[in-house]
Amino acid sequence: ETKVYVGNLGTGAGKGELERAFSYYGPLRTVWIARNPPGFAFVEFEDPRDAEDAVRGLDGKVICGSRVRVEVSTGMPRRSRYDRPPARRPFDPNDRCYECGEKGHYAYDCHRYSRRRRSR
Repeated sequence: ETKVYVGNLGTGAGKGELERAFSYYGPLRTVWIARNPPGFAFVEFEDPRDAEDAVRGLDGKVICGSRVRVEVSTGMPRRSRYDRPPARRPFDPNDRCYECGEKGHYAYDCHRYSRRRRSR
């Protein structure tokens, strides 16, 4: 893996300072700094060995004014809208309520038990 996660970055972290710190270990492809929410970045190297060296050399060091966490990125992409769980099935008027057993509504809409609250 050539991408490195940089965590615990200060809000004022600059791309130039990250590039200087990480390019010491080898040529970089990209540097991306999160802004919303802030506090982390991804640095991509051309060679996976350089990424591993950067993790060993920079994890726990102070960069951009903060002691950062540096680790090889897990490569887990953020969930896209296409891999969400399927939506709830459409309402069927023949379905029965779990609370009262009547047709035409579900337990969360049950008029008979609307005042009852779960105890925790």
